[in-house]
Amino acid sequence: MLFHIIFLLTDSREIGPRAHLTLGNLSQTARPTFFARKFEAVVNQEIIGQLDYYLYGNYPSGTPGLRSYWENVYDEPDGIHSINDVALTIYHSFSHLGLKRAETSFHTNGDNSCRYYPMGHPVSVHLYFLADHFQGFLIKHHATNLAASKLETLETWVMPKKVFKIASPPSDFGRLQFTEIGTDWDAKERIFRNFGGLIGPMDEPIGMQKWGKGPNVTVTVIWVDPINVIAATYDILIESSAEFTHYKPPLNLPLRPGLWTVKILHHWVPVAETKFLVSPLTFSNRQAIRQEEVMKLHGGPPKNAYMEQSFQGLNPVLNIPIHAAQVDQAKKNAELIGTKLENWVDNLVGSVWSAVDICSTGPTFCPVMQACIQTSWSSLSPDPKSELGPVKPDGRLR
Repeated sequence: MLFHIIFLLTDSREIGPRAHLTLGNLSQTARPTFFARKFEAVVNQEIIGQLDYYLYGNYPSGTPGLRSYWENVYDEPDGIHSINDVALTIYHSFSHLGLKRAETSFHTNGDNSCRYYPMGHPVSVHLYFLADHFQGFLIKHHATNLAASKLETLETWVMPKKVFKIASPPSDFGRLQFTEIGTDWDAKERIFRNFGGLIGPMDEPIGMQKWGKGPNVTVTVIWVDPINVIAATYDILIESSAEFTHYKPPLNLPLRPGLWTVKILHHWVPVAETKFLVSPLTFSNRQAIRQEEVMKLHGGPPKNAYMEQSFQGLNPVLNIPIHAAQVDQAKKNAELIGTKLENWVDNLVGSVWSAVDICSTGPTFCPVMQACIQTSWSSLSPDPKSELGPVKPDGRLR
């Protein structure tokens, strides 16, 4: 990829919202008034394209890949030690989703030519963007074709499912535009640098809200774990000019694996909610996780308490019941190991991610599997704007 680095002094005054909390004071991180901006394609590729066109002229009509951007975050030569256990666990699950996609989409009865068994660690991982919108991950991975018993290299595209939803019936409160949970919040660019929100039991997630203009209001934010334990609740005063708020509740770790819910209420009336996955781990220090480790990491916080203050009294008020069957199942899940643990992870990952497509990077015994180079989305698909050749006599690349 040809990188253009542009530094501008930007006047971007933003006064962070004040908040009063049941947890304590909300820490403020105002966006810097002046900062040097390095334009990068994961934030905005359009400005890079504009400069490129200014310097070298427009590409011919129909040139592929102009609105797409691929960023490599892992390659086999990097070594598996360069991936943390959360990402490694989820990347493996992504490849499993891809193989299931191939089987359900291409498989016919009595024919195993499109059925595969996963083999080894991922070969490469890319972030994929289209028109400056994150489209998910591209996982290149090995798999054994069951019909031919031959190793093939495939690439799977997984896309996040929509997890944010407005309350039904909708509230008359209209300022909230979006809310998201993640880690590695970039206050300058106002994005989560952990694209896709890959979160594990020992991570410290941050809640972000995006607001429209309107009068000062106070909203209540409630975090609910997978067995309906209310982990945190706090109020935020949203000033009329506020565009973003973010807060990291000081939760006791480990977080219970599973699907979490974050609810936004105004005067205790539901406005919206979002969900996020805390993934169980199948790896510890890049090795298959052991029984004694899963017991420590997958059982939730000590004494089932995420904070010193208990919010158990809010469960009946908010109609969030705790069922004994859910609690028992969570205890059983916390002890899973091996294939049963992998299946649990795959079910959870599949609840918030979908395998959109899969392709082959080389020869394949699946007759209807498309070649990656012929797709518009694969990291191997044509991308003329990123090709580098020799420097011309006039000093230009094109």
